[in-house]
Amino acid sequence: MRRITTVLIAAGVLGAAAWFGLSGTQVDSPASMIRAISGQKTSDIPDTPDEWKGRIDYVDLDGRFSEMASRPEMAGLAVAIVENGELRFVGTYGVLDRTDGSPVTPFSIFRWASVSKTVPGALAATLASDAAIDLEEPLSSWNSSLRLPGGAETQITLAQLLSQQTGLTKNAYDEKLEEGENPADLRARLVSAPLQCLPGTCHTYQNIAFDDASEILAQAADRPFAAAVSERLFLPLGMTSATYGMAGLTGAEQWARPHNGPQVRTLREAYWRVPAAAGVNSNIVDFARWMQAMMGEQIKVLPESTLRITHMPRVATQSLYGGELRRANSDASYGLGWRNFTYDGHRLAGHSGAVDGYRATMIFEPSTRTGVVVMWNSNWGRPFRIPFAVMDSYYGKSDSQWMDFSDLPPLASAPDAEQ
Repeated sequence: MRRITTVLIAAGVLGAAAWFGLSGTQVDSPASMIRAISGQKTSDIPDTPDEWKGRIDYVDLDGRFSEMASRPEMAGLAVAIVENGELRFVGTYGVLDRTDGSPVTPFSIFRWASVSKTVPGALAATLASDAAIDLEEPLSSWNSSLRLPGGAETQITLAQLLSQQTGLTKNAYDEKLEEGENPADLRARLVSAPLQCLPGTCHTYQNIAFDDASEILAQAADRPFAAAVSERLFLPLGMTSATYGMAGLTGAEQWARPHNGPQVRTLREAYWRVPAAAGVNSNIVDFARWMQAMMGEQIKVLPESTLRITHMPRVATQSLYGGELRRANSDASYGLGWRNFTYDGHRLAGHSGAVDGYRATMIFEPSTRTGVVVMWNSNWGRPFRIPFAVMDSYYGKSDSQWMDFSDLPPLASAPDAEQ
């Protein structure tokens, strides 16, 4: 069992405050932030079998996670499971970097990718609860860069922006962002982009347009977006490893390098430049803390009324994922940066994300406060099945096939990861 002492938490708070540039903002003293973190002087990480208690068969899943991480398609993998609101399992597997074999630990930093979209949704709901912002005001009420075809920014509200109802074709201008163009400039040029539907009438997934929320929320909070998130959410939740920006990843003592199979990829900054859409980095323990807060386990920071605003379905979407996972879920919808869907008769919530060399997912059942967060540093899509295997175990299903690898080449005949 690893214990994080109050001293380490204090150091993390001070470091995070420096990173987010909070010295010039109205932030409580470090001592008061430490007291606000969790009310506990130590935090236990359940990373050994004798600590894995609950309905879920953690020992069996641990073996399957280990087998998955040993595949040549993988590099490193980090998993945390919350059962009935409590952190019951943390497992880390594989390597941060195939070139030096450095192992993944509970303190290794990965990228959230598009799971980051859950953060501005929660911040917007928080500011709305404070009457600092009106979710139903049109985007043109704010001095932001987004321009939509036909001047639709004068009709589309912040709630519709955060629930992906701009009407633009999916992922509009993402390729230009990846080529290095400025995201604010691209948002202004979306005025001439093609539409998939009339703005406000359907769900069309975006990154560049969605990140207009970072401009609007910064104005509402009267501080930079990352600083507002840190002050209102991350630090009060004790998420001292959570940062925005590429330097937040590469400046960490342990950080996961991006991989595609056995090859280490070149780190690219593109999606960090749309922070509301894909900008968060953290370790797996803080990722689990975020999920617990979204479950309602931190009511002083995110009360039930705020979570209702955040999670409320606002627009229907297509079923999630592809292949077998797509066939297994139904009745999908989108809230303020949050997905909701039905799996095996159970209503689940969460989000998933992918940028080059990194994947992440968070899926939980609000009614039982049970769920999973997963991060890995490769482009392989198979680990997106992990939450469904975990939930099957919680539901007592003995025929779950999500962690079955029999359709893949045996490891003995798979390509050597060093080649």
